Amino acid sequence: MTDPRAKLIDRLAAHIGTAPLTSQEIETLLELAGAAAHGTGDRTSAPLASFLAGIAAAKTDDRARAVSEILKHIAAIAPPRET
Repeated sequence: MTDPRAKLIDRLAAHIGTAPLTSQEIETLLELAGAAAHGTGDRTSAPLASFLAGIAAAKTDDRARAVSEILKHIAAIAPPRET
């Protein structure tokens, strides 16, 4: 059985002409989305922050590093809210 998420993401990467996401990139992007959503209390922050991270990653050969840097910045400007 094929993982539906992996199938979608791999096909999308092929469609736009980029290398598939690595497992490290996937984990960092998911962490980034979580940090954005939890740090603001607004889950709509997640796709917006992810989109901006994608723009930053597209400008470099080291996508994983670019996304990690964005994650660090999100953690600094929007730390997790206390419940």
